[in-house]
Amino acid sequence: MPTTTAAHPAPSRPPARSPAAFGDAAIRARGLRKAFGDVTVLDGVDLDIAAGSVHALLGANGAGKTTLVRILATLLPADAGTVTVAGRDVRREPRRVREVISLTGQHAAVDELLTGVENLRLAARLFRLPRADARRRVDALIEAFDLAGFGGRLVRTYSGGQRRRLDLAVGLVADPAVIFLDEPTTGLDPRSRQGVWDVVARLADSGATVLLTTQYLQEADELADRISVLHGGQIVAEGSAADLKASLGTERAELTFPDDDAYTRALAHLRGPLPAQRPAAPAPSDATAPAGLDVDRAARRVGVPTDGSAGALRRLLIDLADAGIEVTRVELRNPTLDDVFLTLTSGKDLA
Repeated sequence: MPTTTAAHPAPSRPPARSPAAFGDAAIRARGLRKAFGDVTVLDGVDLDIAAGSVHALLGANGAGKTTLVRILATLLPADAGTVTVAGRDVRREPRRVREVISLTGQHAAVDELLTGVENLRLAARLFRLPRADARRRVDALIEAFDLAGFGGRLVRTYSGGQRRRLDLAVGLVADPAVIFLDEPTTGLDPRSRQGVWDVVARLADSGATVLLTTQYLQEADELADRISVLHGGQIVAEGSAADLKASLGTERAELTFPDDDAYTRALAHLRGPLPAQRPAAPAPSDATAPAGLDVDRAARRVGVPTDGSAGALRRLLIDLADAGIEVTRVELRNPTLDDVFLTLTSGKDLA
């Protein structure tokens, strides 16, 4: 099945781009459920995505991200629940939903026997764009996705990254109001990935709504207005990147020690007062690390909660120095989206 999906809107009915056309939520799901045999993939998903925003959906492999996107894009029926996209009911009005959406999946779906430019022109014809509009749109997409250098070649000669860029461009020919991007930058080099990010940001600025699934947490951090984390068939956390990071609490001072003895003594000391003549204790495992500390035994590194102030760091280092424990390196680190993701998908509670 093709991974780039959209309908053929009549010329007199261009996609609605104004949020007022379908309220504040471009996508709304309630109680969404889906199972494949005995395996429940979605178990009561509730989701609201604001019009004109970029919303990222994070989850481990197999968490159900693609299943959710396929349901929202009318490609897969839900077992239960309701979904509206751009004010249209996905179950009752699938054709009307397809008029205003585009889906670019994980694998490129373009014609290998055509050139890149011919693929774009074919899509414009399928969407019934007037000739002048089609020419302008194709030219704009060639520039936005940096396709000029290879757009005249047959697609079968393209690299994986080049195919991906063309696939994304084809999905945007009709200027859709709601855009589903399912891991759009997989296989792209950093320069191409940055180019896609720039395009996504411009799409949101123009009024489009973008739902993005990704395995690159930096991508979600960079692009998304809000982020939902899908785990165990449900949305387990949602908010801006800043909100999700703040839920993990304070900054951490990451202390690196010169040898195993200093690392072991530091862990014991940071659990509480250390008697001057206490012999070195066996190195604790990660599972028995003191509460509130992050440990990396292989790197001889310990993360200590701190408010990040100079005074707090000074007191921490003086305390360790007074105990005769040498520290070779200190770094201040804020919680990252990686920390949020690993905490949520490992079953630990957020602060």
